[in-house]
Amino acid sequence: MTLKKWTFALLLSILATSCIQDEELNSEAAIDGCTGADIQLASISTSERTVILYVQRGADLSQQEVIFTLPDGATIAPNEVKSGDNEEENIYNFSEDNYQRLFTVTSEDGNQKPEYTVSIVLTELPTSYHFEELVDDTNDYDTFYEETAPTSSSDSRKILQWESGNRGFALTSMATDRTGYPTMQVSDGYIGNCVKLETKDTGSFGAMVNMYIAAGNLFIGNFDLTNALTAPLQATQFGFQFFERPVRLTGYYKYKAGSVYTESGVTNSSKTDRFDIYAILYEAAAVEDGTGMLNGANALTSSALVAYAQIDEADAVETDTWTAFNLPFRTVNGKSIDDDKLEAGDYKLSIVFSSSIDGGNFNGAVGSTLYIDEVELECE
Repeated sequence: MTLKKWTFALLLSILATSCIQDEELNSEAAIDGCTGADIQLASISTSERTVILYVQRGADLSQQEVIFTLPDGATIAPNEVKSGDNEEENIYNFSEDNYQRLFTVTSEDGNQKPEYTVSIVLTELPTSYHFEELVDDTNDYDTFYEETAPTSSSDSRKILQWESGNRGFALTSMATDRTGYPTMQVSDGYIGNCVKLETKDTGSFGAMVNMYIAAGNLFIGNFDLTNALTAPLQATQFGFQFFERPVRLTGYYKYKAGSVYTESGVTNSSKTDRFDIYAILYEAAAVEDGTGMLNGANALTSSALVAYAQIDEADAVETDTWTAFNLPFRTVNGKSIDDDKLEAGDYKLSIVFSSSIDGGNFNGAVGSTLYIDEVELECE
């Protein structure tokens, strides 16, 4: 190689090296969120480095699932490993030390290692839902929660964090702000605020994975983001433990169907969209797949179902004024509600709202909009 060529090659090498900079490792270390099969709500204080997990009363605290949301590259570990811990499965033993444990978060660069106190408070599901409160978090979308204060010293605290498919819709990048998501809070409710559920177009991302629409939905349970693309019906996991005998579900709604109904992304002019409202009570141990949770694929067909309440097609009509619904529970599968099983926490309950009844199969009309407010679950 001549000196001229060697010098040119050296200059190219220096230039390439100067253009390629090592990406700096993330220095953030915090707990941004917590979810789990039994967790109704997570209250996180970054300044005080505390996390309060509101967990359903009958949960097995020795095998508690806690999935931590952390900054990119950060890791978390308990300060002390206890019997029953399985960090790979996000399972931790909270049955000791007043349901409280210490965890350390380590930033990706290893420089930040804050210690968090994580505590569990046992709760039950509330039976009144007003959609006035939102979880204060860093997400771009609305997350609803309900809280009912105890009426006596022996009464359990009643807390619920509603779930929706908003996290799945975020994958589409179709929403520029909170108003672009299928599930959100608006101010013109029957009383105060209410929930607005709107069927949305999922854009090019949705078309690529044959998920052309996303129905606005709200339900009691968990949304499993890991199944959102591969098994979307199974991603909506319905129900938390319930200790009362449900009689009827009441509330108020408004609804307007979108103008163009599609199935698998193809227009079907013979169909008009409609909404769905239903509630289910089921025996967790009897769920066929052994998960203890019904989902969007089997919620109304499983042999584990004990009772349900659902709006009839004839009553699910369009209306631009607040309209009352009153849905009695009916027992199914030859079963009845057993008081001993209720007391033991063997039953789970879920309430589900959707702006497109077949939205789980990505069939419906973009623009179909359902408003829900002042819902009551009447129990004996």
